[in-house]
Amino acid sequence: MGFRCGIVGLPNVGKSTLFNALLRTQAAQAANYPFCTIEPNVGRVAVPDPRLAALARISKSEKTLATQIEFVDIAGLVRGASKGEGLGNKFLANIREVDAVAHVLRCFVDGDITHVEGEIDPDRDAEIVETELMLADLDSLERRAAQAEKRARGGDAEAKAALPLMEQALAALRDGKAARTCPAAKAEPEKFKQLQLLTALPVLYVANVSEADAATGNAFSAAVARRAAKEGAAHVVIAAAIEAEISLLAEDSERAEYLASLGLEEAGLDRLVRAGYALLDLVTFLTTGPKETRAWTIPRGMRAQDAAGTIHTDISRGFIAAEVIPFADFIAAGGEAQAKAQGKMRLEGRDYIVQDGDVVLFRFNV
Repeated sequence: MGFRCGIVGLPNVGKSTLFNALLRTQAAQAANYPFCTIEPNVGRVAVPDPRLAALARISKSEKTLATQIEFVDIAGLVRGASKGEGLGNKFLANIREVDAVAHVLRCFVDGDITHVEGEIDPDRDAEIVETELMLADLDSLERRAAQAEKRARGGDAEAKAALPLMEQALAALRDGKAARTCPAAKAEPEKFKQLQLLTALPVLYVANVSEADAATGNAFSAAVARRAAKEGAAHVVIAAAIEAEISLLAEDSERAEYLASLGLEEAGLDRLVRAGYALLDLVTFLTTGPKETRAWTIPRGMRAQDAAGTIHTDISRGFIAAEVIPFADFIAAGGEAQAKAQGKMRLEGRDYIVQDGDVVLFRFNV
């Protein structure tokens, strides 16, 4: 099961620099001119999870596999993108394919890097991108709603069911609000998601600050925090330039020393990845043994039988039961056998809701 987070923003805000660091590659071009990214760059990165190392040590696992989240670097949007300005339409289509949006906002001053709007104002920049996404949604949805209305009059059940959702979204958009703010977005999330609206996607604001402000933030990043709080969105403060430097260091000890010299406890990218993971409301269950210790990504609220299917469809099809040991109990006991002996293992059925940190062994028969 893949989860994709699109990285969006105006040109020259540090998106591609951040993406390069994220992947520890130079796959995406980073240059001081708009539209340097011509195709969306895609990469999967591990979600930091110290529980894996702890389990692997106890199980003496040969390998450790983290769960992953996919990031898509999408070229910078500008005013008029919804009408095809710049490379707008092409990249608006790419955004429709992601599950959430990481919106990078420039919160640093650098006379050598031009800003398409002439001055630094992250709140205005956020408004520009959000407006273009709303206009694109409005244009698309008005056409689709007209078609759905015709089909509904002809007795099409699917169109009849979709129309009320479309009408709610249109009302919000015409009022200058994102589609995610309308009641149907929360009342019927799965059906609403099928409308594939850009402004229905959850947003994570990324305040890109200078190296000097990495530890404390600045007035610009404070404005981003206020915006996120007002919208009920998430936000992180990152210095993309620092992340680019960290990505070139091969050893963990080197990275830790470099971060410490800047007054930072961890890399901003680790926080970004975890925030993106949380934004999508995902949880992790764990499997462990001599061959491997592995983290598995599932949506919060997933049943045990469905979670088994993320490992292999045969396990879901032949599901019998799930042996579940909470991570803390597994570690405290010193392993699976000891946890079972202490009565810490539970036998759960197909409808059990898998919890974050569950160490699971699925029993099945095909």
